[in-house]
Amino acid sequence: MAVHPTAIVVDGAELGADVEIGPYCVVGPQVRLGDGCRLQSHVVVDGDTWLGAGCSVFPHAVLGTTPQDKKLDGKPVSSKLRIGDHNQIREFATVHGGTEYGGGVTQIGSHNMLLVGSHIGHDAVVGDHVIFTNGAMAAGHTLVGDHAILGAMVGVHQFARVGPFSMIGAGAMLSKDAPPFSLVQGDRARLISINTVGLKRSDFRTHEIANIKRAFRRLFWHGGLLEERVAAVAELAAEDHNVRSIVAFIRESRRGLVMPRGRHEPHDDSPAA
Repeated sequence: MAVHPTAIVVDGAELGADVEIGPYCVVGPQVRLGDGCRLQSHVVVDGDTWLGAGCSVFPHAVLGTTPQDKKLDGKPVSSKLRIGDHNQIREFATVHGGTEYGGGVTQIGSHNMLLVGSHIGHDAVVGDHVIFTNGAMAAGHTLVGDHAILGAMVGVHQFARVGPFSMIGAGAMLSKDAPPFSLVQGDRARLISINTVGLKRSDFRTHEIANIKRAFRRLFWHGGLLEERVAAVAELAAEDHNVRSIVAFIRESRRGLVMPRGRHEPHDDSPAA
């Protein structure tokens, strides 16, 4: 374990084996750093924050400080932040812990990359192998599924969800749910297609990609009420677990779904019954 003499590690903090804490870092009393974590310099980790093994945190990142929630009214809180293993958290990234008004804890999985200036708000849940590109931000109470990629300057609205293996194009403002496996882009984000490149990189088989494409065509590019379109993929969903996950995601939606450009369905973007 190596702690630079200019770093401040408050009594009570728990440091695993081979932890490195660089110049001018501040580590609060409720922090736990797993084996092999490295705080490079000028990093602040505070609150009830745990980092798993092998995490790298770059200069000026701030983790676990008081959430940006007006309801807290300036009162001190000990917000919970749980971060998994082998995450890279780059310069000026910020992640806030949970609040009593949400799930109480912000959860970040493993093998994620939070690039320069990215932000994850209070009570958010982020899966594994997720990339937040420079300046991408997820507001409080959001959910970002495994293997999702948020392009530069993406904004995810409170309570919105990003499905697994989806790609949100740079600059998109996502106010509704992005389905699993989708490619979404636009100032007010619109569904473009499935995330074919991402699926191939993740070793999805040809027939799996074909089934996802068939399901998307029926769900998002055919006419009729959403519940009718969900029913139309029932047979395919019975045979394919990826299609079942898309249907489950749709049924769980509370904010409605991102739709293709040109589709105006004011009464038809709500969850299927």
